[in-house]
Amino acid sequence: MNMFDSWQFWALLSALFAAMTAIFAKVGVTNINADFATLLRTIVILLALILIVWLTRQFQPLQDISGKSLLFLTLSGLATGASWLCYFRALKLGNASQVAPIDKLSVVLVAIFGVLFLSEHLTVGNWAGIILISVGALLLAL
Repeated sequence: MNMFDSWQFWALLSALFAAMTAIFAKVGVTNINADFATLLRTIVILLALILIVWLTRQFQPLQDISGKSLLFLTLSGLATGASWLCYFRALKLGNASQVAPIDKLSVVLVAIFGVLFLSEHLTVGNWAGIILISVGALLLAL
């Protein structure tokens, strides 16, 4: 299997870029309002994504997207925006090395929500990992 077809490859890249995001954002938010910093970051992301989708010819007609998909993508976008606003505010007030681990408790919440709302099943080992991530995040944040 090609590494570009591996979810693990893309997840590791996501983690790498998320770590870079925390460090860059902490430096960038130093002398600026956290909400305005989030706006600037969002504009950069929007422009980059428009360029990527345009260059790779991945635009899709909106009428081809189901109402359910549009609803949940809208809700996801609103949740992302709220997360970013809270994240930048936390970075403005705290150390990146403490804020990022608490933010990563989202991993724990995703696992729990996956079980509750998506009928996903976790093994005993998975639950042990959830507990370890929780404890680790809290220890890093203290």
